[in-house]
Amino acid sequence: MSDLVTGEAVVLGLRSAKLPSRALARLIDAVVQVIAWIITVMIAIAVAGNADEAAIAAIMLSIFVFYAVVLPVVVETLSKGRSLGKLALGLRVVRTDGGPVRFRHALVRGLVGVVDFGLSGVPAVVTSLISSEGKRLGDIFAGTLVIRERVPAAARAHSALPQVPPQLLHAMGADLVAMDLSAVPDPLWLAIRQYLGRIEQLDPAVAFGMAQRLASDLTAHIGRAIPYGVSPAMYLGAVLTERQRREWARAAAYPQPYQPHQPYQPAQYQQPQPVTAPAPTPTPAPGPQPLPREPGPAPAAGGFAPPA
Repeated sequence: MSDLVTGEAVVLGLRSAKLPSRALARLIDAVVQVIAWIITVMIAIAVAGNADEAAIAAIMLSIFVFYAVVLPVVVETLSKGRSLGKLALGLRVVRTDGGPVRFRHALVRGLVGVVDFGLSGVPAVVTSLISSEGKRLGDIFAGTLVIRERVPAAARAHSALPQVPPQLLHAMGADLVAMDLSAVPDPLWLAIRQYLGRIEQLDPAVAFGMAQRLASDLTAHIGRAIPYGVSPAMYLGAVLTERQRREWARAAAYPQPYQPHQPYQPAQYQQPQPVTAPAPTPTPAPGPQPLPREPGPAPAAGGFAPPA
């Protein structure tokens, strides 16, 4: 078993693969590679025809490099550390921090693998026997480790997540709603989330011990003890689910209004707007003035006025 430690100081305790299982997985890969290599060589000879010896030697060398280095690197990169033999035996290549391997790790393993398996596999066997984690030279230089993903049936019988009666979960739900989770620090939430995400890869005894330590830290911040009959791992999962439910409810109750992005433009780079004077109001042109009328004679007393 390997005591891998993450960046948050969480001990993973992954089950490292030893020499027998790794050798059997390597044998399966080698048999498949040899069969594919023979078929490829036969096709290349048939296609080459009457080519000279130098061309045939270059073709054979290219085929050897492809099946010895290029193909294992591509397979490990695309499958995240699972070759055909490792997949058949439930093994996987991971980084020393427990994360998936990348191209650079697979490349170093493939290049050093020529030395590991070039001398009948003697360097790989010797280093695997010396290393407590079963590492070969490629693992040491690449910073990787081969772990066991599938837990045996005897270990699954003592799983870290036992079955909990529905009545107990229902009674635990009311206690979860009343919990005050504001005092729990974010690093502890992150450690709990990482533990629950990797629980299937941990040794059952190590997983149970980690669950007890994390649950003890969580109850110290919450101020509530674990209900009787609930396993520490189940308690951690239930509390983490309740926290996620509260975050979703808070986001749904107070949605953030949409604000379109306004590009920032400093005042010294803003284009000055032209200042225009208001247009003068037009004055209407004077029209012809009416002629003054001369006063006529006053009307007579009888009300009749002679024509002018």
